[in-house]
Amino acid sequence: MTTLLHLDASARLTRSLSRQMTRQFVTAWTAARPGDRVIHRDLGREPPPAISEAWIAAAFTPEDKRTPAQRDALSLSDAMIDELELADLIVLGTPMYNYGMPTALKGWIDQVVRIGKTFTFDLARGDYPLEPIMRGKTLVVLSSRGEFGFLPGGPRAAMNHLDDHLRTVSHYLGVTGSHFISTEYQEFGGARHAASIARAEADVSALVERLLASSGAGEDGNPHAPTPPLLAAASR
Repeated sequence: MTTLLHLDASARLTRSLSRQMTRQFVTAWTAARPGDRVIHRDLGREPPPAISEAWIAAAFTPEDKRTPAQRDALSLSDAMIDELELADLIVLGTPMYNYGMPTALKGWIDQVVRIGKTFTFDLARGDYPLEPIMRGKTLVVLSSRGEFGFLPGGPRAAMNHLDDHLRTVSHYLGVTGSHFISTEYQEFGGARHAASIARAEADVSALVERLLASSGAGEDGNPHAPTPPLLAAASR
């Protein structure tokens, strides 16, 4: 059985293109593999709080020495890390806000990328002391953008701090294979936007088929099989 962690980060609870794409992906996946498990966390509806000085102190206190208040401060982080640990496939829907990620998604990342839980720290490793604990997960990022040209070689590629940030931090989420699909032109509307949505929908369908094939047919497929190379889809 494969476990999907379905995350939605859009503050827009209706008429959200990123939510539309995650629904399409999860619906297609569960239609093909109804026995698989889906864990849904709506970050846009219930944004995780920003980490605080008390949270940091609790995270860096050994578990057996934490006070009840410190354990309470980490309770949401613990719950979200438990969800992440169970996941074989992370399906993340997120808009691009101000060329980066929404506050709710940054809050989730700060809550789950945590010393002793998702990474270890050892100065004996030299200049690269951080090492991820989790391995073998696949990340699917389904995003929407108001402008256009954010893919490599595009006129706004250097302004795309959403995809680059997610690629960088995904190492500490246990991710070993990533796929990015996006819609663009939302602020412009018109034929270009409609075409971008149609391309993204087709790419989502194709990606589901590819990942299902790579995980094996039927309920007994191996969710940890190697995933295909990066798919950077939508407006090209």
